Amino acid sequence: MSFSFTDEQVEFRSVLRRFLADKSPTAEVRRLMETEDGYDAEVWRQLSQDLGLTAIHIPEDYGGQGFGFVELAIAVEEMGRALLCAPYFSSIVLAATAILNAANEDQKRDLLPPIASGDIRAALAFTEENGRWDTDGVALTAAVAGDGHELNGVKSFVLDGHTADFIVVLARRPGTSGDEGLSFFTVAGDAPGLSRRLLHSTDATRKLARLEFQGVRASLLGEEGAAAAPLAKTLDRAVACLANEMVGGAEALREQALDYAQMRMQFGRAIASFQTMKHKSADMLIEVELAKSAAYYAAAAADEDGAELPSVASLAKAGAGEAYMQTAIHAIQIHGGIGFTWDNDTQLWFKRAKSSQVFLGDAHYHREQMMQRWQG
Repeated sequence: MSFSFTDEQVEFRSVLRRFLADKSPTAEVRRLMETEDGYDAEVWRQLSQDLGLTAIHIPEDYGGQGFGFVELAIAVEEMGRALLCAPYFSSIVLAATAILNAANEDQKRDLLPPIASGDIRAALAFTEENGRWDTDGVALTAAVAGDGHELNGVKSFVLDGHTADFIVVLARRPGTSGDEGLSFFTVAGDAPGLSRRLLHSTDATRKLARLEFQGVRASLLGEEGAAAAPLAKTLDRAVACLANEMVGGAEALREQALDYAQMRMQFGRAIASFQTMKHKSADMLIEVELAKSAAYYAAAAADEDGAELPSVASLAKAGAGEAYMQTAIHAIQIHGGIGFTWDNDTQLWFKRAKSSQVFLGDAHYHREQMMQRWQG
């Protein structure tokens, strides 16, 4: 396993950082977070067609670029750093990965090329109103209806579910529980019987939706009753990517706090020269660098597809969640009273830190997962 980035990966990061600095300044973030869609269609076109970011980890056979999860992790880290408002994590990290893991060959060739080109935006609906991230929380049912299936129930906290062109839905056969009877289905975003509602959450840069299915016709994705393993594989990779996105945001906050401390004068000198401020800056640096190491390791493990990925991904998510949140707290304290005002941009990253901390499971959940997987 490599612990350093190649020259090509370093250059890729540099190009992407310049692009995001131009397309996702905080003024644009503030504009988009106030809209219902939550993204700019022209920026999405440039991101997908000009830079090819929507095709990174999709194999070339399915219209992608055929890179790996390390490159995908670099992309989401830079997006987290810039607080990019776009349906990237939902469509590429979650939905496309689920299709890669669960679909048969014909379905991959049909569904993945338009996602890779950015022409179609997808979402993965697996969590419900109980807020559980495991299969025991799945109550939405898929009953056989004619030559297809009919979905009934509710999915909640669906990332970009209100704007997705089609949705990958996790459902279970009636009368089953746990991993038994779970299947993936695909549903068009405008399917009859499907109602979608935007949820008003603390972090307006990341749009969540509630989806209600009332007799919605759906197409089976992959093998019926065998979704548990593909779901677990998808979530492990998504958790590794989320950890990398979080360390990107944490690094941005750390740099903002340091810049402010070097600029802010008190008692005739910069507050960065005070001993307590030096301690706080050192603490942030250590926490963020440790979280980066775990996140990069998890991305490399996702590429190798080894047995250690589940525990390593949970380790990275737990560490990144706490490092991001603690860095956000330090950054606000360093900024003083203005730090948590609406006019100061620090609060934007603070809210993303809080939402990311609980998205796909908080630190307590992932530490429990990590211990169970190591023991297993």
